[in-house]
Amino acid sequence: MTDTVESRGTADIAARVKSSDDVPTESGRLRTRRARVPVVGPLMDLTTASLAVAAGMAIADRFLEWQLPPIWMMFFFAPTVVALSAMRGLYRRSVARSFLDELPTIEAVAAITAMLLLSGLVFNPEVVGAGKAVALVWLWAAILIPLGRLLWLWYRRYQFRRNVLSAPTLIVGNGRIAAKVVDRLRITPEYGLRPIGLVDDDLPSMGIDRDQPASIPYLGKLDRIDEIITRTGAECMIVAFSRTRDEAMSIAVRTAHRRGIAVWIVPRIYDTIGVHARIDHIGGLPLIAAPRTDPRSWQFAAKHISDRMVATVGLVLISPLFLTLMLLVRLSSPGPIFFGQPRIGRDGRVFQCLKFRSMRPPTESDAAFTPDPDSAPGGVEGEDRRTPIGKFMRAYSLDELPQVINVIRGEMSLVGPRPERPEYVDLFNVQIARYGDRHRVKAGITGWAQVHGLRGQTSIADRAEWDNFYIENWSVLLDWKILAMTVGAVLRRAE
Repeated sequence: MTDTVESRGTADIAARVKSSDDVPTESGRLRTRRARVPVVGPLMDLTTASLAVAAGMAIADRFLEWQLPPIWMMFFFAPTVVALSAMRGLYRRSVARSFLDELPTIEAVAAITAMLLLSGLVFNPEVVGAGKAVALVWLWAAILIPLGRLLWLWYRRYQFRRNVLSAPTLIVGNGRIAAKVVDRLRITPEYGLRPIGLVDDDLPSMGIDRDQPASIPYLGKLDRIDEIITRTGAECMIVAFSRTRDEAMSIAVRTAHRRGIAVWIVPRIYDTIGVHARIDHIGGLPLIAAPRTDPRSWQFAAKHISDRMVATVGLVLISPLFLTLMLLVRLSSPGPIFFGQPRIGRDGRVFQCLKFRSMRPPTESDAAFTPDPDSAPGGVEGEDRRTPIGKFMRAYSLDELPQVINVIRGEMSLVGPRPERPEYVDLFNVQIARYGDRHRVKAGITGWAQVHGLRGQTSIADRAEWDNFYIENWSVLLDWKILAMTVGAVLRRAE
């Protein structure tokens, strides 16, 4: 009886999933190339920190004629930068850490290293007045080290998008969450993780429908994890939800760690765990503390005040561009300069979201617009009535500039979820999980979803997920990060 069940299970696997034999093994050349990747970051920092020392010392000696510190002390600057960076985890493999995330730590490392050198000069009575040269080295380090790290991260992401240097990744688990992990890794190659197969004790199934076949090969059960790692050359592992007993999952994780595999675990209540979550312990039992975000706290009140102040100053600074666009819109076609559209803001309140008018008035000959229920609203709906200046403004999101006035009025924020039309909000509240939670805060000119490419006719469910992530992990630094990322997003031409 057992043999019959086992044979049926094996036949079911063969019929429903790709064969594990289809998983390509890693070539020796590719493995060697990947093995060198972890040392590139430290080598880049060592090089740029050494250049900072050379530049600072040369300028202080030849042009400023300052007293120089002992050369032997300056030899410690670059290695100390690398050591402190390693201690702060800058060389640890991370999924979505960006240059803007690393920048504060990089600058802190450069500053601490300079402080250590200055401390050494204080205890060296033979050297007087060399602190200025160390400060100059610090200045160069604050510029060159981030620049080198930025170039390395840009090159690495470029290679990830070409499916080069990306780490082969095992997905341990089954069902909807495993499918979501695979989908996110595939559509976002910048993460540098390439899913190569499923490992689980249950028959593989993906998505909401348990009968839906897996989109990646099934590699075997958890008791074969060591063999699977060897055969596939896996470098990373993500543990998603599974009905397999926890003891077997724990053994698989320990095996992966023993083999030097980086492991991430999707927490059970994953949509409540934010970047500010911390781990406490009761004895050896870990507890994840999920901090609460209060949109009605004094921090958000301060955010709204600063938004109005920054928006007012910004409007003054961009007034030449603003007035030029007003004139071009007026000359492009008959009609008003501004276009106001009802949108839903904080707590479900309706306000008029302002834009520069980018279309000519409709005529009787224009084709009627029939909305597609399977796509999100946005882009050009119906007959393309965009004027030449309207096409240009939409390509670079310049038509959104009048929303600065909405911010000054207090109807919007600089950063927040993008507002949607009332008729769509009613529909999405029914269809999309947690869509209404977006309205806990003011709508924004830019947002966490938009800077990650979720604008126009993109998934509303994904937008809601990213927007709620922003709300629950809000901080002033996150706002400034989004504003910095918006510059790059605007420069990428959109339709």
